[in-house]
Amino acid sequence: MGVCIEVMIVDWDKVEAMPASRREEMLIDAACGDEDYGDLDEEGWIWPSPADADWYGRYAFRRTNGSYKPHFWAGERWEHIRDYAAPRLRTALDRFTAPLFWDGFEYFVGEDAGAVPEREGAWHGGLLVWRPPEDVAALKGFWGEAEPQLKTLREPFDQHAAVPQGWICDFESFAELLMGWGEVVVEADRRGWGLLGLRC
Repeated sequence: MGVCIEVMIVDWDKVEAMPASRREEMLIDAACGDEDYGDLDEEGWIWPSPADADWYGRYAFRRTNGSYKPHFWAGERWEHIRDYAAPRLRTALDRFTAPLFWDGFEYFVGEDAGAVPEREGAWHGGLLVWRPPEDVAALKGFWGEAEPQLKTLREPFDQHAAVPQGWICDFESFAELLMGWGEVVVEADRRGWGLLGLRC
């Protein structure tokens, strides 16, 4: 059975102001609770009504059905093409995608490794991804550098990473997942919020 992920942006200060004993329940209820979010196939931003909450928003990646598998496979495809990317693009995407892909911190070596550092723990052990607002700002910078160059990865992807079927089998699906992550990062940064990915 695969891992499902709920990606959220959150008002970091508001969550940290909650008693530690209540944070896990609050986050899980927000991410995985039975609130009425409309169509289960909805994609993109899903916001609670203002009367329910003003401290989070959920993001459903397009064509993933809430599964983490596309994120994993996007990381695998990146492994196959990263050596063909221009050095600045490779560095930017390594850092931009690090919180999104399994083993993303593998490339955090060298003198600039502290830009989006690996951090100790978080609010509870069910988090797959967590980045406080200061890291989100750095991620937005990496995305601003990488996004205009994404199209240069089409040819190496077609030659070295494309597969006939499965998750992230072509360049379009790879780019779409990265664009979704970009939406999350940009919106979180705009609000001065952090971001989370919870197992659900």
